[in-house]
Amino acid sequence: MPSILIIDDDVDMCLLLQRFLTKNNYQADIAHSGAKALVKMSEKKYQLVLCDFRLGDTDGREVLKTIKSLYPAIVVIIVTGYSDIRIAVDVVKLGAFDYITKPLIPAEVLIIIEKALSYSGIIVSSTQSTDQEATKQVSRTESFFEGSGPESREVYKQIQVIAPTGYSVIVYGESGTGKEVVAKAIHSKSERKEYPFIALDCGTLTKELAGSELFGHEKGAFTGAVATKTGHFELAHKGTLLLDEVANLPYDVQVSLLRVIQERKFKRVGGIKDIEVDVRIIVASNENLQDAYKKGKFREDLYHRFNEFSIHVPPLRLRKDDIMNFANYFLDISNSELDKKITGFDQEVTELFMHYAWPGNLRELRNIIRRAALLTDKGEVKTAALPVELANFHLITEPTDSKSAELSSQPDNDLKSTAAEAELQAIRRVLKQVNYNKTRAAKLLNIDRKTLYNKMRHLEV
Repeated sequence: MPSILIIDDDVDMCLLLQRFLTKNNYQADIAHSGAKALVKMSEKKYQLVLCDFRLGDTDGREVLKTIKSLYPAIVVIIVTGYSDIRIAVDVVKLGAFDYITKPLIPAEVLIIIEKALSYSGIIVSSTQSTDQEATKQVSRTESFFEGSGPESREVYKQIQVIAPTGYSVIVYGESGTGKEVVAKAIHSKSERKEYPFIALDCGTLTKELAGSELFGHEKGAFTGAVATKTGHFELAHKGTLLLDEVANLPYDVQVSLLRVIQERKFKRVGGIKDIEVDVRIIVASNENLQDAYKKGKFREDLYHRFNEFSIHVPPLRLRKDDIMNFANYFLDISNSELDKKITGFDQEVTELFMHYAWPGNLRELRNIIRRAALLTDKGEVKTAALPVELANFHLITEPTDSKSAELSSQPDNDLKSTAAEAELQAIRRVLKQVNYNKTRAAKLLNIDRKTLYNKMRHLEV
């Protein structure tokens, strides 16, 4: 029975989650602060942590960093408000498996937990895993969806060109754009497709942990090394190794990585025997590695080893032609998971999707649709099934209506019309700045939300 630790300073929420998870055959414990959670984790082994981002003594970002440093094999899912979507994207970069937005929907929580545990195999401590257990890893990727827009077609064209070669590839893109999916597509179209595809998130690796994760270690190599561990290079032999967020690797670890790439052999931590490997390397980064080496953060010689070919995955906001293609693709997946027959999206939802900025890219779109599918029984997805902040998203257009015409027709010395026009422009500017989040806009404008709605209605924004 998998053990889950719930970290939240909301006592009622913790109890509700604990009862729900217990009914679904999970063993669930509770910690009401980050400090108490770390104490519990030192006393008991957990497979998964469900952590609220806003805690009384700290925040989810700091808890995540600490957990990934001390217990890298534990899966962490962050719970956050939808207005914190950019924060949610950041925590995924730091190593969170996924995030869930409030208000929590029990079925959604269950699906994400099951998927996290399934994708990670039967999670075991990194210092106790055996070779057999290590091979249970499952790549956290969806199937590659080609798309029909020009940006998507260009990415697919580049995948087809580079896949049959043995070149190393750098995949650039913002968090959530699907860099790992692109890497998996390259592997699946290569001569190595019958061999393993292994992904390693370098963003969570400390200097001490990196050597063990990349190259493995021998039993007794250091305190806590109670069994021999196979590293990711060895697991990926004859296949493909994806080094995600490679720019975050400690500088001295980059030296060891360069040697392996050049000589195609390495020693496990604490080992004396050279192990030869044949691995194709793909690296992913949301940071330009050329800029990183110019700043002294990344080795120039390592950059040139990787930079045999590069693919830039565009953010979702620049792939307008494919937003609804991706939306329907994720809806098909959700229909299959939930055994539903939702037919599509109504016109209002489609307009919202087409005009929204998508800071979390495809990952955010996938999560929103998965959530909407849970709340939709039949027919089309409607705005009522969307997170409240997205459902309240307002499409801003240039003033072409009668009210705007009336304002613009007033003489320049009409103080009332001048003030109204200035107020109209200020509201528009702030709404755009915060991606039309009305709660945040009201705070920036130093008015309450109700007043903002009244002004928008009066000015016909």
